[in-house]
Order: sequence, then C-alpha cells, then structure tokens
Amino acid sequence: EVRLVQSGGGSVPAGGSLTLSCVGSGFITDDRDMGWYRQGPGNECEKVSGIMTDGTTVYADTVQGRFTISQDSQDNTNTLNLQMNDLRPEDPAVSYCVAVGFGVTYDVGQEPVCEPSYYTYWSQGAQVNVSS
Repeated sequence: EVRLVQSGGGSVPAGGSLTLSCVGSGFITDDRDMGWYRQGPGNECEKVSGIMTDGTTVYADTVQGRFTISQDSQDNTNTLNLQMNDLRPEDPAVSYCVAVGFGVTYDVGQEPVCEPSYYTYWSQGAQVNVSS
C-alpha cells in the first residue's frame, strides 16, 4: 500500500518555527520529484517548495530564505521535511506533501492545483496557524 503520512503543523506566534514531516511508504521516494503545497483560508493555492530527484530544491518567492525542504532515508523509512522559520501572519494554511509521477517535474512556478488527488501520491494535510 502506498502512503504518505504527514505530521507536524500546529500554531505558533509570528516569528516562530514549525516543521512538517511526511513519511512515504510503498514507493521509492527518491525516484520522483516531491514537494509541498498549501491552501490558505481564502482557498488561495500555492506550491511552496519542491525537491527534485537530483537533490535540487526550489522554493516559492514568498518562502525563499525562510523555509527549507529536505529528504531523509534511514532504516528503510523515507521522510520529506519542511522546516518553516520566521512564520508570518500570511502563512496560515493547510499544507500537503505530494509526489508527482515518474519523470514529471514539480515546478513551483507552474500554476498550482489545490486538489490532493491531482498528484500521484499525497498526504492527509496539516493546518499551520500563525498568530500576530
């Protein structure tokens, strides 16, 4: 069974930090691009960050310098992480980790789709709240 199980999220004051993690199972996580997207309270959709099969990382301009994506493989467990620092009042959203199809590029500059099932694999999502 293919699964992406997400953890993390929560509420922090502005300037605080949170880490989102996503554990993948049932598929090889480093043979396809993976990434994070978020859907804000007004249903605005944004691709936040991605990591390519060659390890290249990409970020939306809105999070560049504040968020860091990483991927770990230990003990047959593959985890995608998003470290979010300096969280701002405009950051609250439901965030999802996704994996795209084999050979597909996760392009953060491309028009985002805020429908989890659009992607090949997706997590259950987690809420991030930031208080001002």
